[in-house]
Amino acid sequence: MADRFEQFVSKAKQHKDLWKAVMMAFLPLLCCVMACALEGRTLGEVSLAAGEWNDELFYYKLVEGTVRFGMPQGYFGFNESHALIASFAAWSPVLVLPWILWGKILGWSLSSPIYCNIFLMMAAMFLFVRLVKPGWKQLGILSLLYVFFTPVTRYMLSGMPECICFSLVIIVLALEISYLEKEHPAKLVLLFVLTSLMTLMRPYLLLFMFLPGWFWMRKKRLAGALGTLAVMGGTGAVYVLISHFFSAEYFTPLFDTTWAATFFTEGILAGIKYVIWRLLYVGWNFCLIMWEGLRGNLFYGEYFAAFFILLLILLIQTVRNFRRKEKKQLVINLNLLLIFAGMLAALLLMYKMQEGSKHLLTFVMAGIYAVSLMETRFYKKAVAVGTMFAFLFVGTPVDSYEHQIPFTSPELETREEYWQEILAENCELDTTLIPSFDNVIIWVFNDKVGEEELLTPYQMLYQLPEGFGVSCCYSEFILDHFDELQSKYLAVVAGGEIDRLCLKKGARELGRDQSLVVYELPQAEKRSGE
Repeated sequence: MADRFEQFVSKAKQHKDLWKAVMMAFLPLLCCVMACALEGRTLGEVSLAAGEWNDELFYYKLVEGTVRFGMPQGYFGFNESHALIASFAAWSPVLVLPWILWGKILGWSLSSPIYCNIFLMMAAMFLFVRLVKPGWKQLGILSLLYVFFTPVTRYMLSGMPECICFSLVIIVLALEISYLEKEHPAKLVLLFVLTSLMTLMRPYLLLFMFLPGWFWMRKKRLAGALGTLAVMGGTGAVYVLISHFFSAEYFTPLFDTTWAATFFTEGILAGIKYVIWRLLYVGWNFCLIMWEGLRGNLFYGEYFAAFFILLLILLIQTVRNFRRKEKKQLVINLNLLLIFAGMLAALLLMYKMQEGSKHLLTFVMAGIYAVSLMETRFYKKAVAVGTMFAFLFVGTPVDSYEHQIPFTSPELETREEYWQEILAENCELDTTLIPSFDNVIIWVFNDKVGEEELLTPYQMLYQLPEGFGVSCCYSEFILDHFDELQSKYLAVVAGGEIDRLCLKKGARELGRDQSLVVYELPQAEKRSGE
């Protein structure tokens, strides 16, 4: 018996890196289980239909239609916009490709994006530890930072694709560190494949392609430089084509390109002046928002603060690596520092502050893994980041809308059963012309009930039959264009202005509860009669 135990211990030591990777792979799952347990609930009680992140409905129904039919049978859009080709929403369909693959293999249900998110984060953690082989102290730091950074757990328990970006960035960072330890062509090829895929998901992730490009240029000189430019240019061109042909127009442009247009309309000097002014002016707003986050008054100010402290840590560590001539560490930390600076510039120049804040979380994830590997006396930088995360996300989290995990309830389940029956009975999928507005429901974003402005409880639209598209429209658009609406169905706040307008215009009521009404529009009935 003693001999067998010694053999087991010996084998365990031989495969200690594998055991570390397996052990750390369960950290994301453990975070999700514990977050639910602290609320007195279980992982199985998490429900997208109880959440208040309205993008989740678009992502979920888009993937559902793609898994079931190859693409949604109705248009996704905003104020009845739609893609030139197919029926995808405003974001690149590449962004949800991992979910589509998951759905094709394991099926698609309301819990599928949550379990897929957890799986992707577990896989990313496993591959990072397997490729980088961090020590026990480094794993301890990584675990603490990961636990304190509660937004990653919240996004795992959601129908948002942020975890797809998180996982890819973690794997890319691991491959870069592994490549520096031992160069291999397959690693470089994989880095270009992954960073190209990331860029097609979200264009700012092109920043992660520069280090693989430097690896290639260092090895092949001019050929590597030209090859990198070709990959970047080709990937950028494909992204533009996807956005143009396969993406619906959003309410407002997703990116503000005024800074770039100024160079062409007013000249180079005017363009430089505008960029400097914009960076300073919006940068000051960034600082004010970050201060509000530190005071516990603004949730996305918390994201700004987390991003900024990691940028400072990377700056300090890069200077330290340069002074001590720590080449490998310098390459990784300098690269991340430049990536952080590039994303900060992009945020200040092109994004709206609140909408852009969630995009910073991907970079924060990369920073967490980088900080866990920094070898400093007493681990001062790791302690500083951990303390800040604990203060921001554990000690003083604000806005339950952003932080609270959505759980199901008996009342919600009763409403879901009612609307599933109503929508299945009355919303028939038309497969004669695909995609078609006859397979679209308008989700009126908001409406007035008396003097009160209310949001439409869109969560019941998860119960739409598979393949249906959703067009989110402002109430003003509906009031101004009611007789020209192309979609067949409409969901609106019960008792609001548009509810009364539908009754006045003779729309057919399909279902109603205390807060939501669904109609078949009169012009759709006329089209059917013709």
